[in-house]
Amino acid sequence: MKFLTASVAALALLSSSEAFAPAAPLHSRVKFTQLYAGTKITMPALSSTMKEGKVVSWLKNEGDEIEAGEAIMVVESDKADMDVEAFEDGIIAKIIVQEGEMAPVGEAVALIAADSSEVEAVLAEFNAGGSGGDATSAAAPPAAAPATTAAAAPEVPFSKIDMPALSSTMKEGKVVSWLKSEGDAISAGEAIMVVESDKADMDVEAFEDGFLAAIITKEGESGAVGAPVALIAENESDIPALQAYAATLSGAAPPAAAAAPAAAAPVAAAAAPKAAPAVANPAKADGERLFASPLARNRAKELGVDISLVTGTGPEGRITAADVEAVASGEAKVKKPAAAASTKPSWTPAAGVVAATPTARALAKKAKLDLATIKGTGEFGRVTADDVLIATGQKEPERKKVVRPGAAAVEMPSGPVAMTGMQKAVSNNMMATMNTPGFQVSRDIEMDNFDALYQNVKGKGISVSALLAKAVALAIEKYPIINSSFSPENGGTIVYKKDINIAMAVAIEGGLITPCLKFANERSVEDLAENWKELVEKARKGGLKPDEYQSGTFSISNMGMFGVTQFGSILPNGTGGILAIGATREVIVPCKQAVLGMKKVKQMTVTLTCDHRQIYGSDAALFLKELANIMENNVNRLTQ
Repeated sequence: MKFLTASVAALALLSSSEAFAPAAPLHSRVKFTQLYAGTKITMPALSSTMKEGKVVSWLKNEGDEIEAGEAIMVVESDKADMDVEAFEDGIIAKIIVQEGEMAPVGEAVALIAADSSEVEAVLAEFNAGGSGGDATSAAAPPAAAPATTAAAAPEVPFSKIDMPALSSTMKEGKVVSWLKSEGDAISAGEAIMVVESDKADMDVEAFEDGFLAAIITKEGESGAVGAPVALIAENESDIPALQAYAATLSGAAPPAAAAAPAAAAPVAAAAAPKAAPAVANPAKADGERLFASPLARNRAKELGVDISLVTGTGPEGRITAADVEAVASGEAKVKKPAAAASTKPSWTPAAGVVAATPTARALAKKAKLDLATIKGTGEFGRVTADDVLIATGQKEPERKKVVRPGAAAVEMPSGPVAMTGMQKAVSNNMMATMNTPGFQVSRDIEMDNFDALYQNVKGKGISVSALLAKAVALAIEKYPIINSSFSPENGGTIVYKKDINIAMAVAIEGGLITPCLKFANERSVEDLAENWKELVEKARKGGLKPDEYQSGTFSISNMGMFGVTQFGSILPNGTGGILAIGATREVIVPCKQAVLGMKKVKQMTVTLTCDHRQIYGSDAALFLKELANIMENNVNRLTQ
């Protein structure tokens, strides 16, 4: 399943054409419902087909403080894994749905208290059943009233983008800018517009691939939460039909419920005035909203740039990722911080009291740690759960990355990752060979004649792999012991294989597989080349049959195309030998016929790994000698 790092709070509703009735109720993907003493977080709808979601992980613990816009959990839907962000500041009072558990869309998954003094009241309300459905239905935003009578939806596959609810108090939103134009192709997870709510500006992403057929709510105009703002066509040919349909729809905010019908203003008069020209984003004073895209905030964090000192060049002075990168690379100068007095609230605990979250206190008590010895990193210097985990060694402290000017930050993977089924199979096969007493023999082979042959036949679709398989098979014909395997039966038996099936390693996504060219000594090189092309294509699509990758009697591993000059391979279980092939390189060798006694040749190093129980050093040496003789002096045998 593809993982999208996105702001779920900023994602618009995408609904199918079948559910496009104007009277259908539309809600925010992340709902925060007001309770008696707090707020509840409900399972968001991450796609138009999602009925329930799974909490993959909680990024915050009970008792932790959260801020608006901060990711608090990861939810898995039927289409993607996404971060869910908080709309409001507060404290996580109760996690209702634990990691790994499922919940229907709209069901409460956690409770948020405004501050630590309200945690007990929120928990009491929850235990008494206060988080029931009445509050949810009361707090859900009303459906957008249609401004005009919509025509029947066209009989074409399409979806719509609705104005998202970016906060629990948001009733309407303003389209700051469209990042795509009508007719443009869009991809799932791609930002398509910027929406301004009563609390923040956020990018809105597409959930599905398609084409932006029609923009209903223009830049600078406002739309009610749940009202359609654009139509997405599945097929480009359907754009004209959807544009005609869009003309019957309206994304404008509906008139107030108390207003008389005669007082309703025309749609043109209700439209917001055009946005003023872009101006530099003024230095942010404490408590003042900062206009920056989510990508810009992430890049600022990665590059260690104070985003409040960046001058925005986007619409209405909005800070973009390019603005942040320009400051990090030194191409743009940072602004001087505003001299306004700080309005951020301050708090000093009473003498002898250590400020800490409830979860931090519980963890410290369990670990028998004195909270006074732990430096708090939370707001007002409070000790958080992460501070305690770092003190006990259960979590690594976050380190500020040092990024070279002009260089992008590199995010290295960390922690255990489960192996795929193929990776486990490769691992088990490698372990099975550890008890085999193997040895290796290497030899240099001059490749001038072989390379000349390849240049003559590659136009016929003959590959190097096919030529190598044919050469190895002909050498095995002379020394069949190389094609044998060892059996422990009767105290030890040599098992000869009458068929010469050459297995060659192919790297595919998530593992390694060895398609087999059967009867390689008997078939023409043209037939082998065509068969090999077919096998590689099937391997990359995961369509090989067991007989096509489990019937090898001798193996080849070629890393020459990666520039590797020499290496040794691990012997596959159940076979007697594997040949490792390095890159061809130009070298100077002695030559009595040359004027200076030296000549330049193309040379390749091969290394044979053998099972020493039935194959001896002399067998390996003779096999490599015959292989070199074929590739250096008798290359015509390969095309006969």
